[in-house]
Amino acid sequence: MNSILLLDRDGAIATLTLNRPASLNALDPEMIDALITHSAALAADDSVRCVIIKGAGRHFMAGGDIRSFGGQLADAPNDRRSHFTAMVEHMHAAIETLQRMPHPVLASVQGAVAGFGLSLMCACDLAIASESSYFTSAYRHLGLTPDGGLSYTLPRLIGLKKAMEIVLLGDRFDAIEALRLGLVNRVVPETELDAATRKLAMALATGPVLAIRNGKRLVNQSLSQSLSGQLQSEAESFGACAATEDFAEGVSAFLDKRTPRFGDD
Repeated sequence: MNSILLLDRDGAIATLTLNRPASLNALDPEMIDALITHSAALAADDSVRCVIIKGAGRHFMAGGDIRSFGGQLADAPNDRRSHFTAMVEHMHAAIETLQRMPHPVLASVQGAVAGFGLSLMCACDLAIASESSYFTSAYRHLGLTPDGGLSYTLPRLIGLKKAMEIVLLGDRFDAIEALRLGLVNRVVPETELDAATRKLAMALATGPVLAIRNGKRLVNQSLSQSLSGQLQSEAESFGACAATEDFAEGVSAFLDKRTPRFGDD
């Protein structure tokens, strides 16, 4: 029996593949548990330099498994409240881990990116999308509000007014609009998605390790920091990076007019 979430390693690059293609990779309790387990293991693995998250088949993720939701409809309202509150709180462990892990996380998306699929993509540090991709928050169509941190990430990525529109109206939009809004970094033809994802992941995985990890941390913390606090964090990170062999290699390569070859420190 195939795993519901596949983990593959290619050197310093780890790939997590959502593997329910017949259900458009809809999120169910088993996939939630697998995301939590694998994300925690990857976060603790210092040999990882980049994590890719993608979906098997023609879609990234169409949101939660609504068929499993239907199994709760016979329950009393208070029981449903308790069940779904606990489910979402449990699921959020994976989102926090992805945001806080030191390695950059790259979403590679195609087809449906809906509901929790949109939340998951927005929780990643970078995103590359195929031209076939389409996006919607979808929650309002089920009488729900966002989970997976979407109400946190969307306003920070695209501003309050557009975030309100996406959450409150639930309209579908395409990859070009997602690129214009800043939800994805690049849009490529569907046939080129794997190669473009690999190229971007390699650029991250072969870069200066501490500089990339600290860069992710600095950007993530910036919106909750004062200017003075952020300036101090930048100074400390700059000094720490300057003490690495990667810094020496980068400067030497620039002076020698060659491509730097960064190491593992």
